[in-house]
Amino acid sequence: MSEKRHEIDELGEFGLINRITKNFTLTNSTSLTGIGDDAAVIAAGNDNLLVSTDMLIEGIHFDLSYVPLQHLGYKAIAVNVSDIAAMNGKAEQVTVSLALSNRFSLEAVETLYNGIKAACENYKVDLIGGDTTSSVSGLVISVTVIGRAPAEKIAYRSGAKANDIICVTGDLGAAFLGLQVLEREKQVFLADPNMQPNIEKYNYLVGRQLKPEARTDIVFDLEDAKVIPTSMIDVSDGLASELLHLSNHSGVGVRIYEDKVPVDHQAYETAIEFNLDPVTCALNGGEDYELLFTIRKEDQEKINKHPDIHMIGYMHDRKSENVMITKQNNFVPLKAQGWNHFKEN
Repeated sequence: MSEKRHEIDELGEFGLINRITKNFTLTNSTSLTGIGDDAAVIAAGNDNLLVSTDMLIEGIHFDLSYVPLQHLGYKAIAVNVSDIAAMNGKAEQVTVSLALSNRFSLEAVETLYNGIKAACENYKVDLIGGDTTSSVSGLVISVTVIGRAPAEKIAYRSGAKANDIICVTGDLGAAFLGLQVLEREKQVFLADPNMQPNIEKYNYLVGRQLKPEARTDIVFDLEDAKVIPTSMIDVSDGLASELLHLSNHSGVGVRIYEDKVPVDHQAYETAIEFNLDPVTCALNGGEDYELLFTIRKEDQEKINKHPDIHMIGYMHDRKSENVMITKQNNFVPLKAQGWNHFKEN
């Protein structure tokens, strides 16, 4: 009798990673932290190296019918630099590898690299290598980023303690709603190619989707304030999912407040227009690339007046109790309902 086949989407991305890596162990003394955080940590003299890699696949992560190649190149770098920022580190180098089908011209590739160059200049990282190969269909971009941080300043997902304050930067849900706008306008165009896209009033949301920024500024601001986060992660799969990662890795529970979750006014209004709950978009939308982190209670005053850091709740000692307290004072369990890479969406 043949062995039962199991589908990858039964496990999801993180279940798959755990399954295929469970028998691997670190054997080199310089390999300090491997799989399971935003970046691997490698001993290298006074500072530790931070290494992360990510792939963007046409038809899965982006749609070239509305994603400009220059923006795509910029985003490919930004989302990787964000992983280094999420370790409280600073990115220094990147490698970029491409798989291209023959429908891409030399000019198209140059346009993509114009975006890569703009991001490298903005984040002060050096492009130091990569690879190119052919693809039978579509475009694949793989970026590896290398960063650095002193050992004592690296923020892992596993360091949060009970009574730590939960902080998040910027606003949430805008990138997801920008995607909804782009997808709607694509469908309108497909139905009537003479229709012009109507996205002007959604510029902020569309920009958050097409050209996100890594919050490297926050790493410098925390350093200036002499605050080292006790745990940290970037918001790529949605606030709820990332909070649950911090809870799981740190062994503590999460309690956040609905009225503290930052949602931009344009995101709020657009969510209502799409018959969506704005806070649900913030919790589960993803691709905001803001930083979510925890700080010691005694550090609260040091960043209390920062205009772009929002304190949304706290950690507690009941690790199985991860909840949001609504405006009506109801306790709602947090669930990871972000995008599953292995299911059609």
